[in-house]
Amino acid sequence: MILRLSCARVQNGRLRFAEQMTSFMDKKKLEAFKKKLETRQQDLRRTVSRTEQDGRTIDEDSTQDIADKAASSYTKEFLFAQSNNDRQLLQMVDGALLRIRDGSFGECIACGEEINAKRLDAVPWTRHCIECQEKLESGLLEEAQK
Repeated sequence: MILRLSCARVQNGRLRFAEQMTSFMDKKKLEAFKKKLETRQQDLRRTVSRTEQDGRTIDEDSTQDIADKAASSYTKEFLFAQSNNDRQLLQMVDGALLRIRDGSFGECIACGEEINAKRLDAVPWTRHCIECQEKLESGLLEEAQK
């Protein structure tokens, strides 16, 4: 593997040099991830917007009986939860695009190790390697924002 040092940045309280792994993440592969993430970003923005609009139009009929109001309330709660999940995923996609721009895409934000290529193919917005993701899910690792 050929490592090329680029700009310095602070990670976990330490000064680090961003390493670009040219054998793993060549420009063509990085551009493919970027395109995939941008497409997903556009889809999520449309979905969030459409879901918010659907949630606003549910209560427009003021002549509903109690059963209709209950059904409308349930539907509104469902749409809110769905929209919230989509917004969280959109934030993760936005974060992945930022990491592409700053040169840290493909690197675990917790330990700094390279994220497995198959994991990135399946979930390109992932921020953690498998080991750190398991620690995060079991409560052994604090959630970091990036």
